[in-house]
Amino acid sequence: MTENTMIRRGLMLVLSSPSGAGKSTICRNLLARQDNLQLSVSATTRPKRGSEIDGVHYHFMSERQFVSMRDRGDLLEWAEVHSNFYGTPRDPVEEALSKGKDVLFDIDWQGTLQMKKAARKDIVTVFVLPPSMAELKNRLIRRAEDSEDVIERRLHNARVEISHWDEYDYVIVNDDLEKAFAAVSAILEAERHKRERVIGARSFVEGMLAN
Repeated sequence: MTENTMIRRGLMLVLSSPSGAGKSTICRNLLARQDNLQLSVSATTRPKRGSEIDGVHYHFMSERQFVSMRDRGDLLEWAEVHSNFYGTPRDPVEEALSKGKDVLFDIDWQGTLQMKKAARKDIVTVFVLPPSMAELKNRLIRRAEDSEDVIERRLHNARVEISHWDEYDYVIVNDDLEKAFAAVSAILEAERHKRERVIGARSFVEGMLAN
């Protein structure tokens, strides 16, 4: 950084929502329309599927490697799901942030709480709500991907997920996908200009006023 130059540290944008609230679509749109945003790639101990690429879809590793990373504090968050471990490696995220790049996370409330403890100054959290539980059920039915039992289980889990909405920095009701996307985009843009994230602002202003 040269004298009187401002640069920005990247941020971590976390989106959470119950299944069917539209979070994944918002994430896809953000990645397609934002040049300086990349998706965080999780680590996992589950076997790689034939169509998956190591380092693109996941960082695939052994349980011993994963546990070693966890115990060294090299994961921002982690969880065990269906006897497999999943987590977010710290180093690639830190490298991106230091270069001024923003990193997008599509994780649940438990992972979000872990990340807030690990990197509170860098994280911005957004919770996406459905307009109603009835509409959420309708969306799950319209997807035609799950049995009735699975839908009921997703609705039960949704109530648990939604109960943590007030632990997030921002909350958005997705009753119109384009409006919800615009709201998340506005949050991202505003947070990029937050004073604490602009490195060299003080010397820039002092230099400007000295002339």
